[in-house]
Amino acid sequence: MGSNVLVWSDIPVVDLERASKFYAHVTEGEVMPMPGSEGIALIMGKNPPARDGGEMVVSADLYVGGKPSVDGPTIYFSANGDIDGFVERVREAGGTILAEKAFMGPMVGWVAFFLDTEGNRIGVQQPG
Repeated sequence: MGSNVLVWSDIPVVDLERASKFYAHVTEGEVMPMPGSEGIALIMGKNPPARDGGEMVVSADLYVGGKPSVDGPTIYFSANGDIDGFVERVREAGGTILAEKAFMGPMVGWVAFFLDTEGNRIGVQQPG
């Protein structure tokens, strides 16, 4: 078991198909419907973690029914060593950059913030 405190994040969406395309593009990975559920898609990312005990290990999903917002907690995606590419893919997929990448010191590294196609404020982080 990992040492991270955060174990899961739900990202509220209005249009699941649009949001799935957006996150597949910006993460360069797969977004797939959650088996046995309607209105939920799992964000697998570029390098999905290996199966753990037969279950696919994921840490985020998109779900219909919440209210997208720029207020409240912010989740951060890994830039996978390419924060510039991630930010560019956000633009290509129809997102809005709220804050260009900035170095936040050696403990945090580089961060940028964007508005997804649904209206959520999301961060992206790359170690410094």
